[in-house]
Amino acid sequence: MSLPMPSAADQTSVSRNRLILIVYTAAIFTSALLLFSVQPLFTKMVLPRLGGSPAVWSVAMVFFQSLLLGGYAYAHYLMQVRNRIVPVAVHLVLLVVALLTLPLAIANGWGEPPTSGYAFWLLGLFAVSIGLPFFALAANNPLLQAWFVRTGHPNGPDPYFLYASSNIGSFLALLSYPVLLEPMFTLRTQNLIWTSLYGLLILLIAGCGALLLRSPANVVVRQNDDADVPAPPWALRARWIFLAAVPSGLLIAVTAHISTDVAAAPLLWVLPLSLYLLTWVLVFQSRPLLPHKWVLMLQPLAIAGVVVLLAVGGEQNLLLTLGGHQLCFFVIAMACHGELARTRPPSKYLTGFYVALSFGGMVGGLFAGLLAPFMFSWIAEYPILLALAALCRPPADERLPRWSRWYWPFLAALAVALIAPAWSSGKVFSWMDDHRVWIIGSVGVLSALLTLGLNANRWKIFATVVVALVLLRAWPADDGRVETVRSFFGVHKIVVTPNGQYHVLMHGTTIHGAEKFRNDDGSPVTGRPEAITYYHKDGGIGQAITAIRERKGGPIRVAVIGLGSGTLTCASEPGEDWKFFEIDQSMVDTARDPKYFTFIQNCEPDLKPVIGDARLTFAKEPDGIYDLIIVDAYSSDAIPIHLATEEAMEIYKQKLAPQGAVVMHVSNRHLELASVVVGIADANDLKSWVYSEDSGRDNEYIFSTSVVVSAREEADVGALASSDKWALTEAEDNQRVWTDDYSNVLGAVWRRLRDGEQ
Repeated sequence: MSLPMPSAADQTSVSRNRLILIVYTAAIFTSALLLFSVQPLFTKMVLPRLGGSPAVWSVAMVFFQSLLLGGYAYAHYLMQVRNRIVPVAVHLVLLVVALLTLPLAIANGWGEPPTSGYAFWLLGLFAVSIGLPFFALAANNPLLQAWFVRTGHPNGPDPYFLYASSNIGSFLALLSYPVLLEPMFTLRTQNLIWTSLYGLLILLIAGCGALLLRSPANVVVRQNDDADVPAPPWALRARWIFLAAVPSGLLIAVTAHISTDVAAAPLLWVLPLSLYLLTWVLVFQSRPLLPHKWVLMLQPLAIAGVVVLLAVGGEQNLLLTLGGHQLCFFVIAMACHGELARTRPPSKYLTGFYVALSFGGMVGGLFAGLLAPFMFSWIAEYPILLALAALCRPPADERLPRWSRWYWPFLAALAVALIAPAWSSGKVFSWMDDHRVWIIGSVGVLSALLTLGLNANRWKIFATVVVALVLLRAWPADDGRVETVRSFFGVHKIVVTPNGQYHVLMHGTTIHGAEKFRNDDGSPVTGRPEAITYYHKDGGIGQAITAIRERKGGPIRVAVIGLGSGTLTCASEPGEDWKFFEIDQSMVDTARDPKYFTFIQNCEPDLKPVIGDARLTFAKEPDGIYDLIIVDAYSSDAIPIHLATEEAMEIYKQKLAPQGAVVMHVSNRHLELASVVVGIADANDLKSWVYSEDSGRDNEYIFSTSVVVSAREEADVGALASSDKWALTEAEDNQRVWTDDYSNVLGAVWRRLRDGEQ
C-alpha cells in the first residue's frame, strides 16, 4: 500500500516554514553576535581614557544593561501596534539611521575625562558614541521573536528556543574576542568587520520583515492558542526582576574581583559574561542539558564554595582565582535563570517577560557597578549578592519540621559564639584566628547541608550564609588590622601588621608599598623612612636610580608615573627635581595621611602630584627634560595596557633628556611583561636591559622585582650595562609589538605559565 503524496500546497508550506526558521535564526544569531562583540571592542577603545581601570568595564556593563532595557521596552510597545507594517518599517528605519553613525568611534569632545565623576562621564561617552546602534541591536531579540510568533510557523507558540540561539551567538562572540579577534586583528580592523556585519544584519532583518508581511493574518490568529491566558500577576513579575537582578549584579562583582588581580582586559571580562550567557542557552532549551533540580542541588554547594574562596583570601594562583569563582558563579546563575525559564509565560506575554528580565538586569548592574562603590569602602556587593542568591530558590517543604523550629535560636547562639571573640583577645581569639578558614568554611558548608539534608526554608539558608559572610568581615584573611579606601579605581587596603611594625598598602592581593613603623624591639622608627618592598636601594628600581645619578654626576630630574604609598619620594636627594603623576586622588590622600604612611611627610612635604591619566597628562610635559622616567602605575597585578604600548614609549622617549632612560616596573604574578616592554622599546630604537632577581628577604618586606631599563645608547644606563644582574635583551622576532591598536593579554598569560613550568 503506497502512502499518499503530499500536495503541492503542503510542500510549499514546509519549504516556507524552513525558510522562516533559517532566516529568523540567522538574524537573531547575527544580532547577538554583534551585540556582545561590541561590548569588549568599544570598551577596549575607551579603556585608555581612564588608566585601564577594571571599573571601566563595570560602568560599561551598567550602560549596556540599561540600554538593553530600553531596547526591550521599545520592542514591547512597538508590538502593541495592530498594523504589522508599522513595526517592520519603523525598526528598519532605525537600523539604517544607526548604520550612518558607523564605524564605531569615540565622539568628538569626549577625549579627556574630568577630574571626578568618572562613572557618569563614561555613561555619557557611551551614550553619544554608540548609543543608537546598540539600542537598535538591543531591540532585535524580543522583536524578532514576536514577529516569528506572528508568521504562523508551527513553533510559533513557544519561540523561546530562539532566545537560546541568540545567546549562542552572544557566547561565541565573547569567547572569540580574546582568543581570535584581539590577538589577530587591530582595533581598526575589528571595527570594520563589525560594521560590515551590521550591514548584513539589516538585510537579514528586512528578510524577516518580508516573511512576516507575507504571512496571512488568519494564520496568526489560528496559531495564537493562548489568547485567553490571564496576564502574569505582579508578584510573579517582581520575582522575575529579582531572579534577573541577582546574577546580573554577581556578574559585575565577580568580574571586578578577578580582573583586579590580573588585567583590565577583554580576556577577563568575557569569561564571566560568556558563562552568564551560556546559562541562558542551557535553561531555555526544550530539553535542558542540566536538569533544573540538579542545579538547585548544586547551588548551595556553589555558594559555600565562594564563602571558602573568600575565606582563604591572600595570594591565590590564577587557576583558583579564575576557575573557582567562575564555576560557582555559573552554578548560581544557572539556578536563578532556571527559575526564570520554569516560570516563563506563554508567547502572548513574551515581550513583557523580556522587559522584566532586562529591568532586573539593569537593577543588578546599577547596584554592583554604580551604587556599591559609593556605598561601601570595600567590595561588599559580592557577599551581599551571594547571600541574596539563596533567596532565588523556590519554596521548599522542610523535612523534620518539629526540629527545624529550633534552628533560629541555634543559629543566633552560633553567630554570637563565633563573632564575639573577634572583638576580644586571649587564647580563644588566638585559636579562632588561626583556624578562621575552617570556621568560616564550616558555616558556609552548613548552609549547603541544610539544603541537601533538610530541604530547609530559603530564609534559613539565607541567614546561615549571612552569618558566614559576617565572619569573613570579622575575621579577615589579612594578618593584622585592616582599613579600606575605595574609589573608581578600586579598593585599597592599608594593613597594619601585628604590633604595628609595618603599614602595608595593598590593592587586591598585591602589595604596593610598605613602611616600617617599629623596630624589632618595639621601639618606633625615627628619621627618614627607608624605601622597602620593590623600591629598596639594592633592588632593580633602586639600582637604576643610582646608576643614572652616577652617570650624570649630579642631581637628576625624574618623572614617576604612579604614586602608591609615596615610597619613591624618599629615593630623591637634595637638589633633585622629582615630579609624580597619579590618576587616583584617593591614593594621594592615603599616601599623605601620616597615620598610614610618612614617606611624603618626611621626604617631599610640598609634593603636588599631577592628577589624571598619565598618557594624557604626561604628554603635556616639555620634551627632552627628564633624566629618568619611572613607570610604576599598575593596579594590583592588573596592568594599564595603554602605558605599555609603542605609542606610550614614544611619548616617554620624547620627554627624555639626551642621555635619559626609562625604567618600567613589570613584576607580575600572572603576565610576562618584560618582553612586551623590550618590544615597544625596540620599535622606538631603544636598547633594553632586563633585571629579575629574588631578594630572599620577603619577611622584611623587601621583594624580588622584574624591571626593564630602556635607553638610546649603552652609555646612558651607566654601570647597569656592565652589571651581570642586568641582561641586554633583544626583541623577539615572533612576538607582535603592542600598540594602542593591538595587545595580546592571553599571550602574556601563556608566557608566564610557560616560564613557570621551565
